[in-house]
Amino acid sequence: MTSKIPSTRRAGDVTSFLDRLSGVPVVKSAPERQHLIFALDATASREPTWRSAQKIQGEMFDVASGLGGIEIQLCYYRGLDDFDASAWTADTAELRRAMAGVGCVGGYTQIARLLAHVARERKTRPVRAFLFVGDSVEEPVDELCHQAGLLALLGVRGFLFQEGRDPTAERAFRQIAGITGGAYAHFDAHSADRLRDLLGAVAAYVSGGLQALEDYGRQRGDSVLQLTRQLQSR
Repeated sequence: MTSKIPSTRRAGDVTSFLDRLSGVPVVKSAPERQHLIFALDATASREPTWRSAQKIQGEMFDVASGLGGIEIQLCYYRGLDDFDASAWTADTAELRRAMAGVGCVGGYTQIARLLAHVARERKTRPVRAFLFVGDSVEEPVDELCHQAGLLALLGVRGFLFQEGRDPTAERAFRQIAGITGGAYAHFDAHSADRLRDLLGAVAAYVSGGLQALEDYGRQRGDSVLQLTRQLQSR
């Protein structure tokens, strides 16, 4: 059977419909919210400054919320084999409650375990970066660098902030930051403002990328600008 050729009127109706359709604005879905893993060494060596650091670290969540919000997962290790990861959330109050419930318990570092956890999370969520606050390393640095390399392949940057001046920790933290294209910084018990600025800087980067970090750095000064320069040089 020979198919019928549409009449001029019907063909004109189709053309008219397509013209109207082309004028309908495309509704774009909201951009996917970025994710940050915020990890802490909660072993006994950090106990002297733990409570003051908790308060400052809690303020980072407010910064993240003010920048449009990001999903954050709180992780920590302590004790013999205690490693915990919270649910993902953008709720500032919930994150503060989770932070308040963490206390220090003596034990060895579990940084390799943390890095492996970050890699698993990245495979199911858009984790842009992880932030780690610690003061020591008691694991083979080569293994940590291997884990960092796997994260680099997944596109996850590491921000490592060291409390104190342990040379082994500094060497390891700098290498992990360098391999992942992230940044390293140091703080101590007398530099609360510096830690506050550093944490806010990471929240800015995760929520808005390098441009947001540069904008935040112009507001907050030298500590943040140091991070910006490290990222720009990677």
